[in-house]
Amino acid sequence: MLYVMDYTKLTSKKQKLDYLRPFPINFEKNLYEWFRVELTYTSNAIEGNTLTRRETAIVIEEGLTIGGKDLREHLEAKNHALAWDFINTLIKKRPSQLSEKDVFTIHEIILKGIEDENAGCYRNVPVRISGSTVVMPNPRKVPELMDKFFEWITSKHGLHPVAFAGEAHYRFVSIHPFVDGNGRAARLIMNLLLMMHGYPPAIIRKGDRLPYLKALETAQLGGSKTDYEKIIAKAVERSLDIYLKAFKGNRAASKTSGQSVVVENIDSAKLLKIGELAKAAETSVSTIRYWTKEGLLEVVETTNSGYQLYSPEMAQQCKKIKELQEKRLTIREIRMKFLKEEKL
Repeated sequence: MLYVMDYTKLTSKKQKLDYLRPFPINFEKNLYEWFRVELTYTSNAIEGNTLTRRETAIVIEEGLTIGGKDLREHLEAKNHALAWDFINTLIKKRPSQLSEKDVFTIHEIILKGIEDENAGCYRNVPVRISGSTVVMPNPRKVPELMDKFFEWITSKHGLHPVAFAGEAHYRFVSIHPFVDGNGRAARLIMNLLLMMHGYPPAIIRKGDRLPYLKALETAQLGGSKTDYEKIIAKAVERSLDIYLKAFKGNRAASKTSGQSVVVENIDSAKLLKIGELAKAAETSVSTIRYWTKEGLLEVVETTNSGYQLYSPEMAQQCKKIKELQEKRLTIREIRMKFLKEEKL
């Protein structure tokens, strides 16, 4: 039996989002900047970049370098953030107006300073995906295949906007028109098409890397696209939830303090309650509360019930704190050490 994706839930959530528009300026700015970091971090991580989320933010927001990381990883972060800025200048276009020049510009930004000789031009050499048996098209066929890609983009396909954006991503990576940067370009194009239709961008999380790549490969080898379509739909739904939840929090905050809410984490299912963090760190809840109060631990989200949630990375942070305390460092010294490391 043929499986058909049901996008009803996504349509409903998007309608709720439309009802809340236009958003407050600060709310829009906060989410724009958050997605700028999160999309850069996750998209680069899928391609093997080792910068953490925090390091990515430091590189693109503060222009600092991270010790032990090579120049390419820094450039990948800066370039992706600039490419995100660029696609946001195209949102008011219709999908049918997406041009070859736009795609070349996206790719040129992605590879600027990394592979300038290949930036913004189709490949003229064969390419293979590491670890995959998928055979990519002959380079001589790329210009023709890309012409057909743009013809399809401008055609009346009748697809749901999420299905359309996901299919565009799939077709693009299956052509693999560039020597490098195809995945990053494909995800940016997909998100541009989503935003043109009023949807938020989809984030393929680092933890979804293997299922995502496997689902793509299965479809490219002639198998079902179902797993791939589910991954894209789920990614869009998460982003819709981020907007809806953030708006609710923003509205509640504005009633009390006039402050806007900044989204900190998209994967609430993997966050730890204070008791869970205490158990993972082999310490007490009161100690976790104290370290949090002193700024040694970061709360990434607070639930509607008032529960503070921590990222799993905070368990390692607790381990570092205990090691430094064993070396007789004071809380203030530990705090200053962490702040210094963040600026490296």
